[in-house]
Amino acid sequence: MDELDTGTPASKKPSPIVTIAAIAVLTLLAGGGGWVLGGMIAPPPENKAEAAVEPAAGGEHGGDKKKDEGLPHIATEANGIVQLEPITTNLAYPSENWIRLEVALQFNGAPDVTMSEQIHQDIAGYLKTVSLQQIQGPRGFQYLKDDIQERVDLRSEGRVTNVIFRTFVIQ
Repeated sequence: MDELDTGTPASKKPSPIVTIAAIAVLTLLAGGGGWVLGGMIAPPPENKAEAAVEPAAGGEHGGDKKKDEGLPHIATEANGIVQLEPITTNLAYPSENWIRLEVALQFNGAPDVTMSEQIHQDIAGYLKTVSLQQIQGPRGFQYLKDDIQERVDLRSEGRVTNVIFRTFVIQ
């Protein structure tokens, strides 16, 4: 017997044009649906024309509002915090390694700028005596923080309540 003939023609592959058209229609539907859903969920954008008019209108009564906007800096003398200048010096051993340290001092009451400069010089002098092996690892860093806090306490006679380490880099 010959091969069984079911009477159905052989199935054809869809043409690439139909496939591309189907993908394009699905992409447009997905993009439109995302745009509609985004418009329902997201708040409306700020009108830039109105935002530009508001500072101009406040020029007579509050022209310096731009300075007042935003979060204030934490390290200000009004908050009792004085940020010291960065300290960059070489270590005692190995002397080719450098350390950069930025600290801020939190005063109990009004800050004393003269005392802050003395503390800055004291910390810089201390860092020149430290070796790399003394400050390696988390325990070494904790010892360094404790030593600096102790020096600050002695120099400030209790007026500085906290030493805030902002950056610590060894190169």
